[in-house]
Amino acid sequence: MMKMIKALNLDKIGMTASTACAIHCALLPFVLTLLPLWGLDFLADPATEISMILLSLILGAWSLGKSYRKVHHRFLPILILILGFAFILIGHFSGIAILEPILIPAGGFAIASAHFLNLKLAKSCTH
Repeated sequence: MMKMIKALNLDKIGMTASTACAIHCALLPFVLTLLPLWGLDFLADPATEISMILLSLILGAWSLGKSYRKVHHRFLPILILILGFAFILIGHFSGIAILEPILIPAGGFAIASAHFLNLKLAKSCTH
């Protein structure tokens, strides 16, 4: 099982999950009325959104934390990850409706960028 986890590239999975989250949050206001017609109304469910955020958080903390400790020792990817989650939390829980469609996708893309930078730093490291 551990070999399978090592074989998975957590940064690539994290980039994919974060980008999917950002796209989901950016497009949801535009297609909200069409989701029930397509049988995809579960995508507008708050539980789906919270699940996507938690998945991104777990993958981000695990992947970037591991790379920071064992590979490149650079804090910038973690800082970008924290900033991305701050955007998402502010967008979701501030109560200011105009911020949500701006901050949440920006947060998702920031998290994907943190994974991308982490992947680049890990590949350039000579350890």
